[in-house]
Amino acid sequence: MRRAVDSLFGRLALLVIGSLLLSHFAWYALMRLERNQQQTRYAVEEAVFVVDAVRQHVIHAPDQPLPSRVQLVDPQSPDVPENRTDLPEPLRRFLDDLRERLPATTQVRLGMPGKPPTLWVKAARDRNWIVVPVQPLRPPRSLDRMVLWLTMIFSAAVMAALLAAWQLQRPLRLLAQAVTRFGRNLPVPPLPERGPRELRQLTQGFNQMVQEVARTENDRAVMLAGVAHDLKTPLARLRLRAEMMDDARMRDGVVRDVDSMTHIVEQFLVFAHDSADRSGVVEVDAQCERVIHNYRAVSAPAAAVQTDLAAGAAFRLPAATLDRILSNLLDNAHAYGEPPVVVATARTAEGFTLSVSDHGRGIAAHDLQNASRPFVRLDPARGGNGHSGLGLAIVERLVRRAGGECEITNQTETGHGLRVRMVFPLASRSRTAAMTDAG
Repeated sequence: MRRAVDSLFGRLALLVIGSLLLSHFAWYALMRLERNQQQTRYAVEEAVFVVDAVRQHVIHAPDQPLPSRVQLVDPQSPDVPENRTDLPEPLRRFLDDLRERLPATTQVRLGMPGKPPTLWVKAARDRNWIVVPVQPLRPPRSLDRMVLWLTMIFSAAVMAALLAAWQLQRPLRLLAQAVTRFGRNLPVPPLPERGPRELRQLTQGFNQMVQEVARTENDRAVMLAGVAHDLKTPLARLRLRAEMMDDARMRDGVVRDVDSMTHIVEQFLVFAHDSADRSGVVEVDAQCERVIHNYRAVSAPAAAVQTDLAAGAAFRLPAATLDRILSNLLDNAHAYGEPPVVVATARTAEGFTLSVSDHGRGIAAHDLQNASRPFVRLDPARGGNGHSGLGLAIVERLVRRAGGECEITNQTETGHGLRVRMVFPLASRSRTAAMTDAG
């Protein structure tokens, strides 16, 4: 199962959102702390200013009345509050900052609780306590306008960062898709060279590599097709002359050799053929029945091929591609394996499967990885005349071109025989139809 966080864009998005969330949270915490400290400093400066103003008023205008909320209280009065030690932390910090701001011998106390907040101040030169009102230190609200603004800024930053991340990973995603197509031997159009300098250089190198590989493949295909085409006419003349021989034994031997060479030439032509399959899409189960019926009609014994077709009507592939796959695998099993040959289809969790297995000697374990390489003949285990080593290579190329994967293994259930198992995605119907339309 594909997870979004496994992609480059998913990880970039997670990194961006996490970084922005951390930075905004830290900034918000610092702003709240700074606002609290600023509120305390403002209250201290206001209190110091009012106390100094009262002192100046007493010195220069003692006969003038004081404001209603400002009082001068005799030190012997019972209304003088005690020096409290059970104050909350904000008030204790406020008083400490106020004492630092005033002269060292100044006494600072708070009014009695339950009454309007007042501040009692008495310096050494003061005859009375100076009582002034003080603004209450309101604790910061948990949710305020700053949270709304932070949410808006965070959302805008996340959207902008995700857009930038998407633009950054888009060329890489296209390059990854192109590499996948290239690995399946599908046509790869040139990629636009966009993004950072390193990514442009990587895309440019990939485009050059694809062009060089395509040019090499084209030269090889032209060479194989040319050689095979030029050999068809001499082979036809050889067969005609062989059939005119009087010696039946020699005639049959020469005809068999010519047929073997003709089969090799046809394999060359099929391997060199690199164009898209333009045939219609058919149901795999029904087409397998038709191909096997025709194969039984021209091969002996008639019961050498068995079927176990259970994929259903949803499994569909191009007709020509399926015919070539089955023909090569049946010929390969008939030439190298032993009956019965079993053709099976199924629908599994990993996709639609098509398998062809025989009950022959199989392939040595160390040769399995080379079984589908072109022009590789695994003698003596699977030797024979009239074969060029292209059968399994053609099958693997056709399967990959149809969007599937090919696996060549020895059978473990019976202990002998070769099995070629092909897995196609469950969306093979739409993929092959699109591939046919594009061709």
